[in-house]
Amino acid sequence: MNGIFHNGKINAASLSRRSFIASTVAGGAALALSGRTAFAASGDTLKVGFISPRTGPLGGFGETDGYVLELARKALANGLQAGGKTWKVDILDQDTQSDPSRAGQLAKDLINNQAIDLMLAVSTPETINPVADACEAAGIPCLSTVMPWEAWYFGRGAKPGAPSPFKWTYHFGFGVEEFHKAYVSQWNLIETNKKVGVMYPNDADGNAIRTHLAPALAKAGFTIVDPGAYETGTTDFTAQIALFRQEGVEIFNSFPIPPDFAAFWRQAAQQGLTQQIKICQIAKTGLFPSDIEALGDLGLNIGSAAYWHKAFPYKSTLTGVSGTELADGYETASGKQWTQQLGASLALLDAGFEALKASTDVKSKEAVAKAISTLKTTTIAGKVDFTSGPVANVSPGPIIGTQWVKAPEGSKFALDYVVTENATDPNVPVGAKLTAYNG
Repeated sequence: MNGIFHNGKINAASLSRRSFIASTVAGGAALALSGRTAFAASGDTLKVGFISPRTGPLGGFGETDGYVLELARKALANGLQAGGKTWKVDILDQDTQSDPSRAGQLAKDLINNQAIDLMLAVSTPETINPVADACEAAGIPCLSTVMPWEAWYFGRGAKPGAPSPFKWTYHFGFGVEEFHKAYVSQWNLIETNKKVGVMYPNDADGNAIRTHLAPALAKAGFTIVDPGAYETGTTDFTAQIALFRQEGVEIFNSFPIPPDFAAFWRQAAQQGLTQQIKICQIAKTGLFPSDIEALGDLGLNIGSAAYWHKAFPYKSTLTGVSGTELADGYETASGKQWTQQLGASLALLDAGFEALKASTDVKSKEAVAKAISTLKTTTIAGKVDFTSGPVANVSPGPIIGTQWVKAPEGSKFALDYVVTENATDPNVPVGAKLTAYNG
């Protein structure tokens, strides 16, 4: 497979960007027209909402969603087979603009004015939690991914040890335990004094990580140096940097949004902190090449973590593409470097449509919710299993240790994103040895 089309169909690699886009739009219009003709008689249409942040500070999470949604729509052009019938599918995608209030409003609009049958929400608590809350209140089945499940579950009011308060909303993907395993595995690859300076923001992610991850890392033998929660949008990190220098930390870990980390890391370089750091491990930001490229030389050798990587050895149940095909197809179509969000967003579509196919009645909200609650499948990002989660409504998933390094000579892009450990999914091949930040 090369690009999106193959075997006699459009090959993106042989077209100019302009002609490729024109042919894709024309083909999509033809498919949409034929779909309307084929399904108009029965009126059997499934409406699926898809909400993500495609612009604003979190826009990196949604940058590839247009490409992924195009793949999904092509795969569904002839309808979805479910319950012995063929259903036309409308995917109604919306951009939160990185605004939690807008996310909730978009969800309510899709529920009340578009009468969706299933909601899909992806990327960060600022997107997912308000959408999930709107769906829970309205009795709409909702599936989400790409945020720590603890921030989704406990951040929305569930209590440890108590039954799940959620009937309609479900979430799959990494949690604190996966971060714990990945970080311990990653951090033991390089000799350090095991002093970890942490900067966890005062938000759903940061509070969940501080409560659940930091104590687990301490039990694993790391000394946690925590200056306390900071507010998103902070511009002066002098106090935190002074504490980390004073304590001699050699590992740094944070879960910031991109602008906050960029401000911190530049100040850390100016004030002498980066010179003593052997491992800089960041999450939420640093996931995408644009985040790292914006830092210039300060971005090289930053450690990250991948909820998907093109090396994942799984295929999409919806589209049939492999990880390499997905990444290469995106680069051909867009001219931009692949990102891990490609596989995550496609995995959400994989799981959502598998649940619809498994439902006894796709037009029954209760039946769709039940199908999600018993879903067992393997998406392009790996296993999803809601029958054996740590709590009801949750299916955990992997997080893989990675690092941003200088790309080899002759590469199309400046950076390479390499897998350095695989404790949470040994099926993912390790591709490189972790390099010290100042190595």
